[in-house]
Amino acid sequence: MSSKTTSNKPKTQASKDAEPVKAAKIAKPAKGNKPNALQQPLKPSEELAAVVGEGELARGEAVSKVWAYIKANKLQNPKDGREILADDKLRKVFGKDKVTMFEMNKHLAQHLK
Repeated sequence: MSSKTTSNKPKTQASKDAEPVKAAKIAKPAKGNKPNALQQPLKPSEELAAVVGEGELARGEAVSKVWAYIKANKLQNPKDGREILADDKLRKVFGKDKVTMFEMNKHLAQHLK
């Protein structure tokens, strides 16, 4: 007789229709401390607000929400993950059809005041 045991647990697979990961909230500064550059609340332009939503948010939150949008809409170049292929909404923010992930922050800074 064989001494091998088999597991009766069904194997689970990640769903292709899984919901996108929500952007993490940036920690607020401790009471009495001045917020650093990543925590400073900023207002997005109309073009950027179409992607990240209305209302003030920290620079780090804006970057996280843009990345969540990029991943949810599969806008990364499949051959080079560092390259972002802009759709209509992101084209208004970036000003061109594709940017690298390193250029992205430069373009986002122009839309946060």
